[in-house]
Amino acid sequence: MTFELHSSTCRQLSARFSFFSSYSYISQSTYSSSHQKHAGIMGIEYSTAKWLAPASFIYDFAAQQYGLNSTPSMKDINDRNTSFWSPQPYFIGAFFAPQQIVQLAWLYRLWKLDANKPKERAELDQIVNFCPWYILGNVCIGTWMFFWNSEQLKISNVFVMINSLSQLYFIFNKLGPMNTSSTSSILTHINAKTFAGIGVLDFVHNISVAYYKDALPTTAIKVITGAGFAGLAAGSDWIFGGCLVYDLIALSVGQATLNNSEWSKMLGGFAVATAGIVGLRNYFIPPYVKEPGYDLTAEDDTFDDRV
Repeated sequence: MTFELHSSTCRQLSARFSFFSSYSYISQSTYSSSHQKHAGIMGIEYSTAKWLAPASFIYDFAAQQYGLNSTPSMKDINDRNTSFWSPQPYFIGAFFAPQQIVQLAWLYRLWKLDANKPKERAELDQIVNFCPWYILGNVCIGTWMFFWNSEQLKISNVFVMINSLSQLYFIFNKLGPMNTSSTSSILTHINAKTFAGIGVLDFVHNISVAYYKDALPTTAIKVITGAGFAGLAAGSDWIFGGCLVYDLIALSVGQATLNNSEWSKMLGGFAVATAGIVGLRNYFIPPYVKEPGYDLTAEDDTFDDRV
């Protein structure tokens, strides 16, 4: 649905309406110029996104390197603070490496695409739409590292919660269906959904070690885990759903190393069940669309470069 309103009124209503439209998707390719400039709650201009997004990537990457190489290291803190939602830490590292490659490809397009060319701008809008949430996520996780390595786990957990909840909000409420004919759409979906996917693992891990160190899972925790992942899986596409399965496998292996074999097996069962839910959901409700793409070298008329 498109509302044609006076621009100032539109901006006010857009900010309020977006809090309550929990299941409405905004088409990434049909924004009016007003929405392109002020996208939802966290609008950002192209010229700002072009610099802040790479800067946030560098900040987060540098913080992670600090965490890996400092004394005590990120893993040292992990090993002496365990709980019922502690994953195998190497699963996080294995996820981190390919995710960086996707981010770099996505950032490259942010710089490469020309906002003065209408066809390229349609692609660029999809990238810029995620930029505020991407920047917020990098700042939160980069800052989390400093508190984690100083073993101030309750404070570090605050930054994880902000990141995880904001990324989930974005993919379920602000991100339209992935267009398989659009490279920008594909990269944005992979970027956003892997951010949210690993954010779920970060969320449960950090909250457990911050408040329930050395605790074993109660019946309530087992129910919450199974129901929570099943609920997320029921609304997931292949990308985010795959991340959820990966999270549960990481938790299962992590609990096995902590000699919580029964809980580890249950988490493994949750992983299989989650995979089944994701598969059925996407089989009966295909999550993607295919619309005509564009040529990066297309010659188009120029116009205002603000998005």
